[in-house]
Amino acid sequence: MNKLISCEFNIDTACVELRFMDGSLISIDCTAVEYEVAHTIRQRSELDWLVYNDPIGYADLILNGNPEQYLKDITKQG
Repeated sequence: MNKLISCEFNIDTACVELRFMDGSLISIDCTAVEYEVAHTIRQRSELDWLVYNDPIGYADLILNGNPEQYLKDITKQG
């Protein structure tokens, strides 16, 4: 199993970058994700919050989760 060594938001590229022990990199284009799945300001704000405060949670949501459903659920909550 390839071990994750860092996960952070790169403000210069607007990407969440995951770096692994073997030198591989996954880069998630946050702007593209936002255009694709966030349809309201509240949904965009939620994604922004995750990017800055929980980049690992953001990466997990985008790579392994259902961001559309997550954003629908968050929008309903308040």
